[in-house]
Amino acid sequence: MARNSKICVGMFAGAHGVKGLVRLRSFTEEPEAVIAYGALSDEVGKRAFALRLKSSTNDHFIAEVEGVTSREEAEALRGVKLFVPRAALPKLKRREYYEADLVGLAVQDKKGKACGKVAAVHNYGGGPFLEVATGQGDFMLPFTKTCVPEVEIEEGHVVIDPPPGWMDAATPKKRERV
Repeated sequence: MARNSKICVGMFAGAHGVKGLVRLRSFTEEPEAVIAYGALSDEVGKRAFALRLKSSTNDHFIAEVEGVTSREEAEALRGVKLFVPRAALPKLKRREYYEADLVGLAVQDKKGKACGKVAAVHNYGGGPFLEVATGQGDFMLPFTKTCVPEVEIEEGHVVIDPPPGWMDAATPKKRERV
């Protein structure tokens, strides 16, 4: 299975103050490690960002971005995800993976029945959720050992065991009129 060549390690969450500082959310296991990889890039690699941490709060850092000197410039970075090359990250142990490796994997239930595929991994602060696209709609499933008992990256699938009726809540995708 092809793996992403870049991994998202953080995101700009908005401006802090009027002198160009930004709020920075870290997605690394050790939050401070977000700056240990040197310059970070946007998803397409068009822009590079050199960061220096200034302080931290409960859920984010306050950081200085080289070249950003005003609140408006800092606010313009809101929502930009920060990536590093996979090769810059620590070597994974056997049966370890990055959340980005889950996207695109087939999803099947414990009996082997196809249920869709992993469309995205989300974490809104209470732990990660898998967004599963079924073809008829999408549903979110907590990424816990109970709900996702098996992750088989090399085989290209995850096994899910959702609570009864959970998949019935799949929200149909709205179609645009042309």
